[in-house]
Amino acid sequence: MFLRVVGIFFVGLAGLGVVLPVLPTTPFLLVAAGCFAKSSPHLHQKLLNNKTFGPMIFHWQESRSIPKRAKIVSLITMVLGVSYSCWLLDSHYLRIFVVILVAFPFIFVARLPLAKGEN
Repeated sequence: MFLRVVGIFFVGLAGLGVVLPVLPTTPFLLVAAGCFAKSSPHLHQKLLNNKTFGPMIFHWQESRSIPKRAKIVSLITMVLGVSYSCWLLDSHYLRIFVVILVAFPFIFVARLPLAKGEN
């Protein structure tokens, strides 16, 4: 029951991430899928059957890989977000902090393997 509630909470956060650019959508759905895999096969299957996010969740669960399009969109979005933030910030220290803060997730996503058939 606890994992089901946590999964629903993360689906809600993912829903907010669709409309709020500061919240990521896919990581929240991956956490929700992990919770549902252990607590509710029905809800887990509903996530996998989703046309938009189902393939990404499937690839992640099967091979810890992501589709090429998702990787490109993620990396470009990170670069644009950092660039815009640095443009808005007056302090050089804050700009450096933002770049460092996003550098690790950027490297993580850049190093993820592509899903089979996506090379």
